[in-house]
Amino acid sequence: MTHLAVAIFVHSVEQALAAASMAAEHGADMVEYRLDAYRGPAANLARLAEQSPLPCVWTCRPTWEGGQFVGEDEKRLPIFEAGLASKRPPIYVDLELVAYQKNEATRKAVEGMLASPNPNRPGPHDTGLILSSHDFTGRPRDLLQRIEAMAQTPGCRVVKVAWQARSLRDNLEAFEILLRRTGPTIALCMGEYGLPSRVLAKKFGALLTFASLDTDQGTAPGQPTLQQLKHLYRWDAINAQTAVYGVIGHPVGHSMSPAVHNAGFAAAGINAVYLPMPIPPEYEHFKATVGSFLAMPELHFRGASVTIPHKENLLRFVEESGGKIEPLAKQIGAANTLTVLEDGSLYASNTDYAAALHAVCDSLDVEPAALAQQRVAVLGAGGAARAIVAGFAHHGANVVIYNRTLSKARALAEEFKNLPGKVVAAPLEKLCQTCCPILINCTPVGMHPHERETPVPAEFFSGTDAGCAGPGTVVFDTIYNPIHTRLLREARLAGCVTIPGTEMFVRQAAAQFELWTKHEAPLELFRRTLMDRLTPGTAEA
Repeated sequence: MTHLAVAIFVHSVEQALAAASMAAEHGADMVEYRLDAYRGPAANLARLAEQSPLPCVWTCRPTWEGGQFVGEDEKRLPIFEAGLASKRPPIYVDLELVAYQKNEATRKAVEGMLASPNPNRPGPHDTGLILSSHDFTGRPRDLLQRIEAMAQTPGCRVVKVAWQARSLRDNLEAFEILLRRTGPTIALCMGEYGLPSRVLAKKFGALLTFASLDTDQGTAPGQPTLQQLKHLYRWDAINAQTAVYGVIGHPVGHSMSPAVHNAGFAAAGINAVYLPMPIPPEYEHFKATVGSFLAMPELHFRGASVTIPHKENLLRFVEESGGKIEPLAKQIGAANTLTVLEDGSLYASNTDYAAALHAVCDSLDVEPAALAQQRVAVLGAGGAARAIVAGFAHHGANVVIYNRTLSKARALAEEFKNLPGKVVAAPLEKLCQTCCPILINCTPVGMHPHERETPVPAEFFSGTDAGCAGPGTVVFDTIYNPIHTRLLREARLAGCVTIPGTEMFVRQAAAQFELWTKHEAPLELFRRTLMDRLTPGTAEA
C-alpha cells in the first residue's frame, strides 16, 4: 500500500498539530514532521508524537542535505529521543545515509533508541528506520550504489532516494528503482520535471509520496499539494494498471488540460491520469522523452495533447516511428494529438481545426457541408490560423487571411491553394472593405494583460457603411484569457453571434478524449471545469 504523506515544517507543537489535523481532514494517510525548523525544547515534542492525528514520520534534516537544522549531529539526538520515548512513537524515523555511515556516534545512538524498550509503551519497539539520500543538483552518479548500501544496512526498514530531475526521463529511473525494489522503497524526483514520480508513486508501489498543505508550505522543490494529488490527479483511483496521458509543451505548468481531462476520466469511470509533461523545444528532447515513455510497458503511456513548440515535432516523430498521420494534419504541418493505438502503433492528428469548425457550425446550427462557398475572414497567419484555414477550406469555405505582414498571409494561402475552398491573402487594413459573415481571430491581440486592445479597426462594428459586422455575423475569438475579449464585447453590442476561445479549447480536448477512450466526451463538464479554473493570468492550452 502506498501512503499519501503531508510534510509539515514544525515551528511549534500547536502549529504542527493544527496542520496535521487539516491534513487528516483532507484525506492524508500520514504526516512527516520536519523538525529541523523547530527551535523549542526537545522535550515538548513528545506531545506532538502522542497527539498526532495521523501516523507520523520523524525527520530532522540538516542543512548539508537540504534541511534547516544547523549544528552537530549529536544535537539532533534529543529530538529523535523525544519522539521514540513518547507514548505513541513515530512509525518511522528518517536519517540520512551519509550521517549513518560517517558518524558512528549518531548511528549507535539511533540504533540504541530503536532497539531499547519504550518505557512508556510495553512490547517491542515498532518504529522503523528510513535511510535516505537527497541530491538537489541532479542525479548522483552513485545513485544505485547508495540504494544498495541502504538495502544492505542492518536495521534499515525503508530505502529512500530523491534527486533533482533534469528531464522527464529521470522519472522513468525512479519507476525502475521501485519495480526492482527488494523492500519498502521511496523513489522521488524533485523539481518541475519530477511531478510524475510523485503522482505515479502509487502506480509503481512506493511506500509513500509527499504532499504539502498548500503551495507555500512545501518541503521540497516540485512538491504538489494534497488537494492537487487527491482531486486534480485522482490519487485514490490510481493503481498499477492506470493509463498515463499528458500535455506536452514548454512551458505547461499552468495548463488547464490536466483539470479538464482528469475530470473527464473520473466522470467516465476510466482508469487513467493526465499529467503536465514539460519537454524542452528541441526535437531531440521530444524524441528521446516520448520514445522512452513509450518503451516502458509498465507505464501504460497511451497518448498526449501536444502544444507549442512541439506540434511539428509530433508529426516528425510519428512519421519516423512508422505511425499514421491524419492527412489534413500532415497538410497543416502540425498535429496536437498523439494516440497510441491498440496494436501499439502511433497516430498523430489535429483536433484544433475540427474544434473551430464545429464551434462555428453549432452557432449557426448547420453541418460543415453548409460552409461550402461561405466567406470566412481569418485574422493572423500563425499556428492557430494554419489549422483553422485548412479546416474551413477543406470543407469548401472561401477563406481570406488578413495579416499585418502580407507576405506571411500570402505564403500561408499558397500552401492551401489545392483545397476545395479558395484561400487568398489580404492586408489587415482591407478588412472592412470585404464583408465576411464569419470572422475568426487567430492573433494574440486582446489577450491578457492587453485586454483593451482589439485586432479589428475601430469602425468595424460602427454600424455605418464602412463597418461590415452586425447582426448575423459570427465573430469567433480563439483567445480565452480573458474569456470575454474586447473584440467579443464589441461584437455582441453590434448584434453579432459571438464564440469565446474557451469553446475551441473544450472542443479540441473533447475530440482528444474521444480518440483516446472511445467514450463520448462530457462537454458540459469540460466547460464547467475550465470556467471554474480559468482566472486572469493563468490560462494556457
